[in-house]
Amino acid sequence: MFVAKNEECNEPPSPRVLGAKKGKNDKMTLSEIWIYPIKSLGGISVQEAIAERRGLRYDRRWMLVDDTGRFVSQREIPNMALLGTAIEPPFLTVFWKKNPQEKVQIPLEIASDLLTSIEVQVWDDHCIGLVLTDEINQWFSTHLGQNLRLVLMPETDHRPADDRYAPPGHQVSFADGFPYLIIGQASLDELNNRLEQSLPMNRFRPNFVFTGGQPFEEDYWGQFSINEQSFQGVNPCARCSITTTDQETAERAAEPIKTLSTFRKFENQILFGQNVLWLGEGGIPVRVGDSIRL
Repeated sequence: MFVAKNEECNEPPSPRVLGAKKGKNDKMTLSEIWIYPIKSLGGISVQEAIAERRGLRYDRRWMLVDDTGRFVSQREIPNMALLGTAIEPPFLTVFWKKNPQEKVQIPLEIASDLLTSIEVQVWDDHCIGLVLTDEINQWFSTHLGQNLRLVLMPETDHRPADDRYAPPGHQVSFADGFPYLIIGQASLDELNNRLEQSLPMNRFRPNFVFTGGQPFEEDYWGQFSINEQSFQGVNPCARCSITTTDQETAERAAEPIKTLSTFRKFENQILFGQNVLWLGEGGIPVRVGDSIRL
């Protein structure tokens, strides 16, 4: 399997260049947990989740690809924001936000030998995807206006995290380059103080949100823990046009990229949030309300 580097990220900057403020040992608390079962579709706010090597359980284990096997996202198809998701065992339910009764159900567990495997591409990475049924694929193709297939990442396939920042052995699902993303509520509050109209956290698609601490202090983070589960900050997250897409209407505007570029730009990248690896052993959930310790 050929694996190349993620083309989104460059060398991480010093947080001091960005004007981040180092924390003062303020109490920090996990305030939100989000999973995004299908890459670039709507996320699910949960009260607890199981941390795994590839990311939170069910997070970006599925992905939509075009006829060539390359991933598609809200960058090319903003209307992907209009598809919501829900975990309703034994199914992952995807629904049209404009009409929630218009939905498709995808088995959470399915034997890999029942599905056809193809090579799929996420940025420069090539890995294996298991193609779901024609009925499911047609539902997505109809709602998003082009021929698409939904693929599942098999447990036997191992896609390395971006090896410029992640030590060998770390994996990632179909996420862009890293298994986790964390953002402080104080960071969003600081951004919103500079905007004419405040934006919600869902513009930035984090897995973890925390309260307490200073704006952008996550830029500094190395190793930290949530409910005794160890994580490692590796580099700030470079942001793209998805942040300019309203997650309820799929409409695009200039913000927040316009304002972020005035105080969060390093060389040619606009940074917001911290990419994270998991160092834990598994089986222990993280929960909203858990303390975060550096």
